[in-house]
Amino acid sequence: MTRDEKLALMLKKDRYNAADLVTIVELLRLPGGCPWDREQTHVSLRKDLIEETYEVIEAIDNEDPVLLREELGDLLLQVVMHARIEEEAGRATFDEVAGDVCRKMIHRHPHVFGDTKAETVGEVLQNWESIKSEEKSRNTVTDKLNAIPRQLPALMRAAKVGKKAGVMDFPDADSALAKLREETREVEEALGGANGEEIFEEIGDLLFSAANLARKAGVDPEEALVRATDKFIRRFAAVEAAAEAEGSDLSALSQEKLDELWEKIKKN
Repeated sequence: MTRDEKLALMLKKDRYNAADLVTIVELLRLPGGCPWDREQTHVSLRKDLIEETYEVIEAIDNEDPVLLREELGDLLLQVVMHARIEEEAGRATFDEVAGDVCRKMIHRHPHVFGDTKAETVGEVLQNWESIKSEEKSRNTVTDKLNAIPRQLPALMRAAKVGKKAGVMDFPDADSALAKLREETREVEEALGGANGEEIFEEIGDLLFSAANLARKAGVDPEEALVRATDKFIRRFAAVEAAAEAEGSDLSALSQEKLDELWEKIKKN
């Protein structure tokens, strides 16, 4: 089918599917298509892919099915764009990408598509990790640690690394808390020495220990920090409103007055 025939077909339709999306992206990137779409690369689209992923998460968190449908479409568009770039380079088509993940899902679910028994979620996850390690030739714990993407949010990555390094894990949350206290003392010592590089390193150790404590306490550290940040913003807004109600500007208030307002808001 020629480019003009594909254009005509897309314009005739009133309902579209995944195959049509692949065709639309192809038309956008062909000569005579969209100048912006034609110049995109994996690297130029990297931030867009991340942004669209977080917008899907926002829709999920807000329990907004209308927005979720829209944002899933935007994320799917990113996948199709990256697949199209690969097809133009002669490396993979969208169908091949989809075919690969289909084969992967069948292979990693032998309890559904084979004779393996897995009656619990724990057994399913254990089988998944075992099969994945075999596929990727990850024979050591270090292999598995290095396979965790460095590009993940830092707290999320820290928690995953701590979990994977199970042979050296803390026995319980109390032990993780003791390590956190130890790292806090080391930060205090580093601050006393005013060595910038040492302070940087010790604060990193402190954050890593905090992630491990959260994990041992059964708390997702990434989500905990998101909620703590939201709480801070709410309280800050309340403090600012209280100051304005008294005819004051936050920047003009003393630290003592700010602390007083903060504690008042916190109690309420």
